[in-house]
Amino acid sequence: MFDKIDELGVNAVRMLSLQSIAKANSGHPGLPLGAAPMTYVLYRNHLNVNPRDTKWFDRDRFILSAGHGSAMLYSMLHLAGFDLSIEALKNFRQLNSKTPGHPEYGVVDGVEATTGPLGQGLGMAVGMAMAETHLASQYNVNGISVMNHHTYALVGDGDLMEGISHEAASLAGHLRLGKLVVLYDSNDVSLDGPKNRSFNENIQKRFESYGWDYQRVEDGNDLNAIDQAITNAENNTVKPSIIEVRTVIGYGALNAGTNKVHGAPLCAEDMAAVKETLNWTLPDFEVPAEVYQRLNDTLGQRGAKLDAQWLLKVTSLNKMAPEIGTQFQLAMNGKLPADWREALPTYLAGTSEASRITSHTVIQALGKKVPQLWGGSADLASSNKTNMECEGLYSADNLSARNIGFGVREFAEAAAMNGIALHGGTRVFGSTFFVFSDYMRPAIRLAALQHLPVIYVLTHDSVAVGEDGPTHEPIEHLMSFRNMPNVTVLRPADPNETVAAWETAMTHTDGPTLLVLSRQNLAVLPGAGHETGHKVAKGAYVVQDVPEDKIQDGILIATGSEVNLALAAQAKLAAEDVAVSVVSVPSFELFQQQSSAYKRQVLPTGIHKRLSLELGTTLGWERFVGLEGKALGIDTFGASGPCGEVLEKFGFTVDQVVAQYLALEVENEQPAEIVQPQLKTVKAKN
Repeated sequence: MFDKIDELGVNAVRMLSLQSIAKANSGHPGLPLGAAPMTYVLYRNHLNVNPRDTKWFDRDRFILSAGHGSAMLYSMLHLAGFDLSIEALKNFRQLNSKTPGHPEYGVVDGVEATTGPLGQGLGMAVGMAMAETHLASQYNVNGISVMNHHTYALVGDGDLMEGISHEAASLAGHLRLGKLVVLYDSNDVSLDGPKNRSFNENIQKRFESYGWDYQRVEDGNDLNAIDQAITNAENNTVKPSIIEVRTVIGYGALNAGTNKVHGAPLCAEDMAAVKETLNWTLPDFEVPAEVYQRLNDTLGQRGAKLDAQWLLKVTSLNKMAPEIGTQFQLAMNGKLPADWREALPTYLAGTSEASRITSHTVIQALGKKVPQLWGGSADLASSNKTNMECEGLYSADNLSARNIGFGVREFAEAAAMNGIALHGGTRVFGSTFFVFSDYMRPAIRLAALQHLPVIYVLTHDSVAVGEDGPTHEPIEHLMSFRNMPNVTVLRPADPNETVAAWETAMTHTDGPTLLVLSRQNLAVLPGAGHETGHKVAKGAYVVQDVPEDKIQDGILIATGSEVNLALAAQAKLAAEDVAVSVVSVPSFELFQQQSSAYKRQVLPTGIHKRLSLELGTTLGWERFVGLEGKALGIDTFGASGPCGEVLEKFGFTVDQVVAQYLALEVENEQPAEIVQPQLKTVKAKN
């Protein structure tokens, strides 16, 4: 099946990778030299993609989880006909190039996921495989299969050492994701030295215990053996598959088989040794024309043919099942049904409930209107209130169900959500307690880097958790996520703000959204109604202004449950003839995006007497309270006790807030509309 041209193809992948690394004087040559054969076989014979239509929806997905081997992936994509030129390879790792140091989704044509943090690529591959099964169960009807593809990943020893690999592999085995195929570049070497310094697991027993199929290829250069193993894996549709391919890191180099070839350009002697081993005599960045032709005749023509056949299937679906066909088109294009907002509730004054409860109501409404919405929890659905009551549990026996049981696997949950979002066709949410978002953080960061519209439902938002104590009480989390680029954090203050927060999350398509929700009840704020949505979308707004006949003394600024506390403090201050406005700031990020005029309307520049209230760290509030104001918050860990007592301990009672405000010694500037008449009076006397 394989011939001299294919051997040239494998070596072209190797040499282009080495030449890119050498020109950049930066990169990782070890993996490309060892893993090029399995990558070439995968692309040549198995991967169903169309380099001329890289967004073809039913394509196979391939993730290089060992993202430090990016030079190999870029070389393979170039040879396969993707939009990645030789010039791009020559600019490897250079500023603003199409070939960054690690694969970046949306930057490099043909790259399906941003990878580099080891293990996360495997987690995203699991999510992609989940998405494929779910969409197939929804849209493969009347004998028409519009969704039928595989997900492949290439992992290394480092990937399988990472904790997320255990979480993700366990979940994949439990779900019996038979179209997930993992190639394991097994070379017994890690960055610091021999793998046995820290890792000696029996991979076969480990993965078979998860419910995976395991194969081993003894010679990583045996193209036929690799090809047969991948074929076997593809034919096993009831279990995910891992193929351990025994390779030599830095194959052909003088220091092959050692960590010396892992992460630094090869020296001249090493490069010469590789060329001699491979019998490579061409100048740098030159490739035999027959290699391009071979990949075009195999991968290129196969992908174009399957793409065209798929378009005919979609046409047939639209004719035979037009309602499902229309829904499929919306799902593929990431669009929501036109009437999706109609079921969203509005809450009237007098209602008081936890925002996690309101969120549950919203999820039920969205579940009925938005068939592409699905999601779940890290074994906390009964506490996070995320179950769709009209749906069952997504499983190998119920693939169309929309409740996902991620288990106590927060990191894998968030990584899988990224994979689901990258795959496309659904809108996904996941949940846990807010304090355990720490376990999700690396995957949330990758979601932000990739601009993925994933939604996190993070409940039990503060020390108001009470008796569970400091281990379960988030303190620094709000501000830390607010400081993460391209993340939108919403901490709603009442039921209507919670509805609006969900509405914002559903319409936000350029990055992740965190909904930070309470366990304690929140009363409906004044002015309840449909207008809340517009106000929340601006990130901050005046909940209750000062009376028209009063001169404003200051501003109380709050988020979440503390907005109602601010309103109670406002009333008590008013009884002492001190007029303050109350501002709700559900989202720092959205407020920062507003015009300067709107910001001044909410936080008038002349009012310097400002007190912020939030059950979390105070660092960051200075942007709103200014140098003369004060942030009332918590800069220590929490405490265990009844909620009311814990809140009092940290200064969050009405009397304590009023005392903190009155203790501020700030001289406000008089607004221009008050100063101007005084000037006119002076002129009249003259």
